[in-house]
Amino acid sequence: MVSFALLRQAFRKDGHPPRALPTPTELKPSYDVVIVGGGGHGLATAYYLARDWGITNVAVLEKGYIGSGNTGRNTMVIRSNYLTPSGVRFYDASVQLYRDLANDFDMNLMLSQRSQITLAHTDAQMRTMRWRDQVSRHFGIASDLVDRDELQRIVPYMHLSDDVRFPVQGALVHHPGSIARHDAVAWGYGSGAWKRGVEIHQNTTVTGFELVKGAGGETTVTGVHTNRGTVKAGKVIQCVAGMSGEIARMVGLKLPIKTFPLQAGVTQPLKPFLDPLISSTQHHVYLSQTSRGEVVIGGGSDPYPLYSTRSTLEMKEAWMTGTLELFPFLANVKMLRQWAGMTDMTPDYSPVMGKSPVKNYYLDAGWGTWGFKATPICGKTNAELIANDRTPDLIKAFSLERFRTFELLDDKAATAASH
Repeated sequence: MVSFALLRQAFRKDGHPPRALPTPTELKPSYDVVIVGGGGHGLATAYYLARDWGITNVAVLEKGYIGSGNTGRNTMVIRSNYLTPSGVRFYDASVQLYRDLANDFDMNLMLSQRSQITLAHTDAQMRTMRWRDQVSRHFGIASDLVDRDELQRIVPYMHLSDDVRFPVQGALVHHPGSIARHDAVAWGYGSGAWKRGVEIHQNTTVTGFELVKGAGGETTVTGVHTNRGTVKAGKVIQCVAGMSGEIARMVGLKLPIKTFPLQAGVTQPLKPFLDPLISSTQHHVYLSQTSRGEVVIGGGSDPYPLYSTRSTLEMKEAWMTGTLELFPFLANVKMLRQWAGMTDMTPDYSPVMGKSPVKNYYLDAGWGTWGFKATPICGKTNAELIANDRTPDLIKAFSLERFRTFELLDDKAATAASH
């Protein structure tokens, strides 16, 4: 059967099977909406613009290939156990959308709900876990605080002795915690948008914007310059993660963002031993085991701003040390590969979404280490924002204006390995 299928493809007139995501050959002179960035957020925005609002004269411009940036470099964690009301509502809405995506796309995203466990090593951390547990419960999110004995039952292979540097006292169990294939999420949104008429232009680098000054002094974006020419645009949104500050500068905006590398790695496949996702703020490490048996390990961002996707020895040593204190039997396991993404961090650990001071130019930035988990709800709220030119209630707290009015959010539960 397989041989016949191969033979049939060999006799195709065009010589190869149809592409899953055909690339348009030319840019049109103008679009109603131009989306800068072909990662999860950009593709999700295009998808919901087409599906929910019937806006299909849309171009997604990606300088590499879709999902080649932070979307393909994250560690696939999905959760909603944040601390601020705006953060909890927002990320919980994203978790709910994730549950239906496989049916929406008719594609296996390998979504696996496993619970996410945050360890507490000190009295202060236990108080913080109680706080987070109560916030989650208040918003109807399944959560439990467990002691060390219960934690040992849930994760039997974890080393929970007192004879270590930082003994574990207890943990917060966030039951909706999940993982999903990041590349499948990107391709699902991209394919769904393309099928509805959206153009996705890969290898298309944005080099600048066409701006017009009004009589009243306001600036309006009217077009986008690329390495393949200039296109007119009714509206533009940037969804470029680690390059947020650089792209925003092209329209004259200075965002309160600094970019830091965030490193991760994956081991050789092992027999299943770890079902939940584990994170420790004391060790600045988090880890999970994939369905293929590989252990994915990550930590906090690098301590210095840098536009780099290379891994470094000192960061690997740091999160390996923490991993081995929790799971000593991994000492002789081989690392298969390691990498880094670029995190665009804001001072209050919350994103920047909504309108900008430049008319018809919208922001999707400041995602730090929490962008992947927000992908579906970002796309949905971005699409509503663009279609109506009105900020949805769910993202009003994330406005850029909050930095001028000193209404910062300070979500101390934003990063699983640092707070």
